[in-house]
Amino acid sequence: MELNKSIIGMVHVAALPGTPRNSAGIAEIVSAALRDALLLVEGGVDAIMIENMHDRPYLNRTAGPEIVSAMTAVAVELRRKIALPLGIQILAGANKAALAVALAAGFNFIRAEGFVFGHLADEGWMNSDAGELLRYRKQIGAEHIQIFTDIKKKHASHAVTTDVTIAETAKAAAFFLSDGVIVTGTATGEKALVEEVKAVKLSVKIPVIVGSGIDERNIHEYWNSSDAFIVGSSMKEHGKWENPVDPERVRNLMLKVNQLKKTV
Repeated sequence: MELNKSIIGMVHVAALPGTPRNSAGIAEIVSAALRDALLLVEGGVDAIMIENMHDRPYLNRTAGPEIVSAMTAVAVELRRKIALPLGIQILAGANKAALAVALAAGFNFIRAEGFVFGHLADEGWMNSDAGELLRYRKQIGAEHIQIFTDIKKKHASHAVTTDVTIAETAKAAAFFLSDGVIVTGTATGEKALVEEVKAVKLSVKIPVIVGSGIDERNIHEYWNSSDAFIVGSSMKEHGKWENPVDPERVRNLMLKVNQLKKTV
């Protein structure tokens, strides 16, 4: 997948079987995810990513077979109906599971947290997994699937690496063969610091992706220093990530994106 000011729209899959907030069967979960995805396609996004964010509280670096199979069911249906590049993240830090689903469903990329440097997350301490993950990708024949990696990720404390700047973290991710780095704010829907995005862009040659807080009012601030944007909350009803996709909000963002593209 080539990133060129690309908008990656988020589909937050409903709570999956076995998780505390699950109330729907697989067919209903798949149908809701497909509805949101098709609205994003109609709105003109460049790619779509699915994520099990409703499965909170998350497990640390693991996902049971019920989660993997449910996400595969969603992923296969989206690939059947949608030609755009598709990606997946499985929380929290279940990067190998995400890669396996991506391979089975014909997806193009995954979002991986905890790729380089350990950190303290909501789920507890999370060690880096770059070496293990890339070896797994090689072993299962999934080298065509890109791995975009969070650095200094949201919903986490990075006190243990305060002596390592975000630019240095990006360099480490690039050295460890990341296909692109993701810069976020402190939480879902929170803006990334423009200065940090610029610093990362100057520090690496791989793509730089802004992974939170983007909307039609602020995307111009990041335009020249970013290759892609992962957008969820601002394209949902009332600007809340947990709500369904709002077609009008998608149109508003894409209108701004198309205006910005004409200025380059």
